[in-house]
Amino acid sequence: MTAAPRLWAVVGATGTGKTDLSLRLVEALGDAGRRAEIVNADAMQLYRGMDVGTAKLPTQQRRGIPHHLFDELDVTDEAAVATYQPRARSIIRDIFARDGDAVLIGGSGLYVSSVVFDFRFPPRDDRLRAQWESELAAAGPGALFARLQEQDPTTAARIDPRNGRRIVRALEILAQGGETHGAALPEAPVLWHPDTRLIGVHVERAALVERLDARVERMWRGGMLEEVAGLRHAGLEDGVTASRAIGYAQALAQLRGELDEAAAIEQTQALTRRYARRQVSWFRRYAGITWVDPDVDAGTLVESAPAPRRD
Repeated sequence: MTAAPRLWAVVGATGTGKTDLSLRLVEALGDAGRRAEIVNADAMQLYRGMDVGTAKLPTQQRRGIPHHLFDELDVTDEAAVATYQPRARSIIRDIFARDGDAVLIGGSGLYVSSVVFDFRFPPRDDRLRAQWESELAAAGPGALFARLQEQDPTTAARIDPRNGRRIVRALEILAQGGETHGAALPEAPVLWHPDTRLIGVHVERAALVERLDARVERMWRGGMLEEVAGLRHAGLEDGVTASRAIGYAQALAQLRGELDEAAAIEQTQALTRRYARRQVSWFRRYAGITWVDPDVDAGTLVESAPAPRRD
């Protein structure tokens, strides 16, 4: 008798210690006789070279644990959850086929949900996309957001009015006569893999704010500006997704002389705090999630979720 493979999802706000817990979880699974591999669900860690600003774990610190879906894209590529989902699920199936558990880790709510739940995406239409992107370039996100509010106020309420990419995608879907997913979970989400364990890493708000602010300051001391200067030569400013990432957009503005360093750091801190609030709100809607402190004993998580047996 061997244990059937399990999907673990380690989620939560940025800066809560998910990476460290995922490593300890894999090691605890190994102590229990289960091998496991890590799969990334952070949209910005998909990008090669975006390391300092995403707190990406260096290869030499991965403790020999296989890591997947890191450094998959160039900064000029567009990150799309509809592309990510089948790739991540294929990798997880391969891990299961090797009799291993998969540990999905990340704070990008839609990316996590696209793997964990039965999430299906509407088709893409390049012609419509080009039409809306042309209007976006001409009129800016405000005008398109007003149209989205008229056509689908539920989705509009959940999208940042400045996020032109997501506004365009929603309008593209509506123009095809489809329904958007409202940038939210279904009312009663169904697990994609029946044996899934959801673990949320929680840090009290005041402590998290302090951690996030300090983290941004460390990013700048640790070479954020130099990293972005290098990525700028690789085409970062032309990237639809990467150039808008929190911290990277501000560092680019500093390099262009539009912000001084103090303002770039302050703006990044404010946006990071806001993003963390959205992440917490997203993951709190997950039914069956177990919330833990960052320093939880990973062994207790394994012991409290014995895997079902199979022949």
